[in-house]
Amino acid sequence: MREASTELLVEAHPDTNVTDLLLERCAKDPFGILYAHKTANGWLNVSAARFLADVTALAKGLIAGGLNPGDPVAVLSRSSFEWTLVDFAIWMAGGVTVPIYETSSPSQIEWILADSGARRIFVEDTAKADLVHALVNRSTALGDDPVVIMRMEHDGDAPNLTSVSAVGVGIMDAELERQRSAANLSDIASIVYTSGTTGKPKGCEITHGNFVLVARNVIPFLPELLMQQGARTLMFLPLAHVLARAVQVVCLTAGITLGHSSGASGLMADLSTFKPTFLLAVPRIFEKVYAGAGHKAAMSGKSALFSAASATAVEYSTAVDLAVRGQGPGPGWILGMKHAAFNKLLYPKVREVFGGDVGYTVSGASPLSLRDNHFFHGAGVPVLEGYGLTETTAPCTVNTPSMTRIGTVGIPLPGTTIRVAQDGEVLVKGIGVFKGYHANEEATEAAFDDGFFRTGDLGELDADGFLTITGRKKDLLVTAGGKNVAPAPLEEKLREHPLVGQAVVVGDGRPFVAALVSLDPEGLADWCAENKVAALSPAEAAGDDRVKAAVQSAVDEANKLVSAAESIRKFAFITAELSVESGHLTPSLKLKRASVVNDFPAVVEKLYEK
Repeated sequence: MREASTELLVEAHPDTNVTDLLLERCAKDPFGILYAHKTANGWLNVSAARFLADVTALAKGLIAGGLNPGDPVAVLSRSSFEWTLVDFAIWMAGGVTVPIYETSSPSQIEWILADSGARRIFVEDTAKADLVHALVNRSTALGDDPVVIMRMEHDGDAPNLTSVSAVGVGIMDAELERQRSAANLSDIASIVYTSGTTGKPKGCEITHGNFVLVARNVIPFLPELLMQQGARTLMFLPLAHVLARAVQVVCLTAGITLGHSSGASGLMADLSTFKPTFLLAVPRIFEKVYAGAGHKAAMSGKSALFSAASATAVEYSTAVDLAVRGQGPGPGWILGMKHAAFNKLLYPKVREVFGGDVGYTVSGASPLSLRDNHFFHGAGVPVLEGYGLTETTAPCTVNTPSMTRIGTVGIPLPGTTIRVAQDGEVLVKGIGVFKGYHANEEATEAAFDDGFFRTGDLGELDADGFLTITGRKKDLLVTAGGKNVAPAPLEEKLREHPLVGQAVVVGDGRPFVAALVSLDPEGLADWCAENKVAALSPAEAAGDDRVKAAVQSAVDEANKLVSAAESIRKFAFITAELSVESGHLTPSLKLKRASVVNDFPAVVEKLYEK
């Protein structure tokens, strides 16, 4: 199949914008709990009416400060309730939100402010305010226009949330409504800069129509997650990422209680107290949970039990998946009995890690390995893998509870068409596809083909319209012998090993395929404890024969996926940790392949020394 579509389920009036969703939700259920705000004393519930009042006050303050319809306003912060408040206040005042990752460098912040034209910026705290002040004072790119820096705190030096709201008391409701209603479906709601695995970030113009139509259509498409009574979810992905913003708008539209966790480090503790009913995550979280469960079992002398439970979960899920595809009878009675036994002994502990009430999880941003996907399905934490990009307002395909094929990224969202070009590139047309790149007509024109957005990803559609992503066009390696190699499947398999933090397959123009491997610090510490080895630093571990042998076993397993010509012949350790802070991962934890290869040329060259 070359093309698959899903019909639009819900339309929207052309004059609609995102703030209409908030007004509709408040009119429908003013006392419904929209947000749970994390405080020192626990989770504080925020009703729709309370949230609207706070948004309105802050929006009036922005208008009093001179914000006009269409003006860009930047936001630089970790995910938080305040981020959400500011986002909707900007929209209520008629502005355009420009999110900036809190991990961004000063040069990246300067570029986004200059390119977007934003001369107002909300920042998380005093430290971020000082950072922006310093870059503004030395910048030549921002011109002479002053940059107003507002802290997303309620006390301390002005301007802050309290002081900005206070200056808006004189703004009449009629003026607020004039600015609020100025935007319609076709107008820009947000300029979202690609986190970028290569090159300078481009500003994607996401419209009110993108957010509104995606929200209204995803809800009836995923009713098991989004229409159940008492639905709750915890957002820990950065709200600078369009996927997090899209999910946030979906939750508001559906009346789902949303909590915020500031990052992966405190996520597990927040899950235990918040107890979400569904969770949006990235593959690295699932990898960490699996590795953590295995380590805990090993340290309690139950490694064999965990291995058996893991194998049973994978086998059970695989049998169910094959039956769904019409390729098998499903789990036999012996497998069913084994699965039922582990469902009492071990799987509940896995579910408890996610808070105990999670019915479904959604994985995006990068591919999830088949092993992990099947394990969590088999353990009673179904993973619905989806696919999208910043340019598609994130989700454009997703598996649903009633239509799931593990290993695929699902079927098109309502109002979306997926086409696979002759060269295998995935093309997208539909309700989530962005307006274009900000102030970059050349890039916008190059990004479309016959009205379809060119994703740069390679994929395949099966007979029922399920999409499988097979790699990136620009990542495809061609060895000196002319063999085409897709690195992603090999890298995903390598990352399954608890010792492996990240893996980068190389070999473009080289005589054979090789890999760069960074060790996971937590995984290394766990491995040392399990194997009764004195604690090793990553640098020490790179020279340890026992560690090399363990990673070689992971390489051997990965090589079973490919032909001999595509297999990894050699690997070398990168002793530095690859992270967002090091510049080798995007904030959504995608690997910046070019950055890794460019930053460690000596390691690559040594792999090919004769």
